[in-house]
Amino acid sequence: MPTLRRATVDDAPVLSDLARRTFIETFDHLYPPEDLAAFLDEAYDVDRQRVILAHPDYAVWLLEDDGVAIGHAAAGPCGLPHPDVQPGDGELKRLYVLQSHQGGGWGGRMFKAALDWLERDGPRPLWIGVWSENFGAQRFYARAGFEHVGDYEFPVGRVRDHEFILRRLPPR
Repeated sequence: MPTLRRATVDDAPVLSDLARRTFIETFDHLYPPEDLAAFLDEAYDVDRQRVILAHPDYAVWLLEDDGVAIGHAAAGPCGLPHPDVQPGDGELKRLYVLQSHQGGGWGGRMFKAALDWLERDGPRPLWIGVWSENFGAQRFYARAGFEHVGDYEFPVGRVRDHEFILRRLPPR
């Protein structure tokens, strides 16, 4: 039975490896190999994961099955390029489960953990960036009240992905 726990700085190598694996599993067909390799080396570098894990404004969770990492979620301050983003807004940065472990509701549990953490001091605007062709994720986020409010380009080497910006406002 998988377990969910908050990652620590000591988990940086595991997080780096898992983040690479889940990104490749999900998106490798979209990019030339050299662009993908350069992106992975920068975005999921072990030292970069250490910095994120040590930062008090960010949180990362690991989903583990018998001690082996099979999923991860990350949350922190919103960094999406939208004019309505305000200081204090939160963002779900990453949410991935290895394909071999999808369908058991664990993505939803990680999502809830991340949103609960983002709203630990009360409701606030929450944001998510999602690939424009990831229809399953878009439906999942829409069920949680997120709406498409903008678009941007996400660079992976020379490729520019069309991404949607989703937002959920707190209740009035």
